[in-house]
Amino acid sequence: MVTVLGYPSPVWFGGDSNTYVKASLNLVPSLARPSGYSVFLWLMRPLGSLIAVIVVQHLFGLATGVLVYALVWRFTRRAWLGCLAAAPVLLDAFQIQLEHQLMADGLFIFLVVAAFTIALWRPRPSWKMAAAAGALLACAALCRTVGMPLLVLMALWLVITRTGWRPVAAAVVAFAIPVLGYGFWFQSAHHTFGLARADSVWLYGRTADFANCAKMKPRPALQKLCVPKEPDASAAWSVLWGPHSALWEIPHGYTGVEANKLAGEFAWLAIKTQPGDYARVVVRDTFRAFAWGRSPYPNADTMHDYTFAAAADPLTTPESATVQWYDRSPADPHAAGPFAGWMTGYQSWAYLPGPLFGVIMLIGLAGMIMRRSLRNPALPLWLSALALLVVPAATADFDYRYVLPAVPLACLAAALAWSRRPCLPASMISSATDR
Repeated sequence: MVTVLGYPSPVWFGGDSNTYVKASLNLVPSLARPSGYSVFLWLMRPLGSLIAVIVVQHLFGLATGVLVYALVWRFTRRAWLGCLAAAPVLLDAFQIQLEHQLMADGLFIFLVVAAFTIALWRPRPSWKMAAAAGALLACAALCRTVGMPLLVLMALWLVITRTGWRPVAAAVVAFAIPVLGYGFWFQSAHHTFGLARADSVWLYGRTADFANCAKMKPRPALQKLCVPKEPDASAAWSVLWGPHSALWEIPHGYTGVEANKLAGEFAWLAIKTQPGDYARVVVRDTFRAFAWGRSPYPNADTMHDYTFAAAADPLTTPESATVQWYDRSPADPHAAGPFAGWMTGYQSWAYLPGPLFGVIMLIGLAGMIMRRSLRNPALPLWLSALALLVVPAATADFDYRYVLPAVPLACLAAALAWSRRPCLPASMISSATDR
């Protein structure tokens, strides 16, 4: 409430927010990334208010905290532990600020936590519960493709716990139907089956951190992708968005077929030529999540977008045009005191430090090792949290925004790692075991 009063308009993130909102106006899948969040904005459009969208996103954040608490209570019957596990989701100022952005991350976090809450609610979920969990993960993956590997981890968990073939099949089918449906929708709009047309471009940005063209010896058509790093910015940001990016010179830019093809060829050549360097940057950027402070990475402008400011940034001309079409009563972004001042002060200290996040991950890992059982309910949660840290570091670049979805899963894993089974009546446990 304080955030909405202090900033009675959404926070726009770079060009991404405008892309999401524009895609919701004509409901055409984006070439850059899956448009699951744009579909959500389209569903919210009858409200005719972007601030209404932000309020709903804050409610998703609150619901995520409730789900974390409920699942911990289900397993442990310890209210204090549930509160402790939910605190980073509910109280972290960067999490609250993320919910105030026109970005897919808040919705993604809610969908992932909801999926695992349903999957773990019973010792052996029914096929209907598994299907619901799979469908929620599909929706999450269509908001952010980093959600794709989570289905594998959930299905593996269902197999390990011997739930039977029906729940496993139900989860996979319920996941596949929305994803394949989106692929065909993308094909009808862009004549290519897939979820986006820039996946290799992001990988090219990742490899730019270590690619040495002298070692790689790329063919002449790829030589133009050997772009020098910009000062005060990550290599990925430099080659994708910097003023000297070669992608601007390729027809249709970074979402074009040619750019994606050339970027993919360059990226895989770099990985094959310098596998050790690739592994080094992936490990380095994974461990950035556990650093104490927040450095201006990938650049200072991006870090500015993640903080509450004393004065709201004005909209660009494209953003203003988009707002006019979506919002029936648009208002210029502004910060209203004293609430905006409260949030800027709150964000200076109310967040989860990286080392503490690392301790939470270690608590979950230690609990699984001590229990010595693959059926530990923390296993799919902990592995999913790790995947949400490693996959962006391996396929795109590090970003502090990418760390936040892993936090609720890590907190759940730390709380549940030491528990043997949900605290259910004996009759329900026997019934579930019989099934």
